[in-house]
Amino acid sequence: MTDMPISSGRPVRSWFHHIPVLGWIAFDIAYGDPDTIWYALVILVTVMVLAVQTWGLVALAMTALAMVPVMFVTLILITLGK
Repeated sequence: MTDMPISSGRPVRSWFHHIPVLGWIAFDIAYGDPDTIWYALVILVTVMVLAVQTWGLVALAMTALAMVPVMFVTLILITLGK
């Protein structure tokens, strides 16, 4: 029998980090290079520009509509002081 030490090289991944693309980006933002957030923002802006070029102002309207719950939760958290 071989005596091998157990090493904890990488942090434990939660269920969210196992989602194919979003989880990988979230894991890299949380535990990886600090510049990863800027790469993710560039990807997000690029996707928005391509969506507007493809579908026009409807893409901006749908994005704004999707952000309503996010902003609602943000305002609630600000009000609660968290």
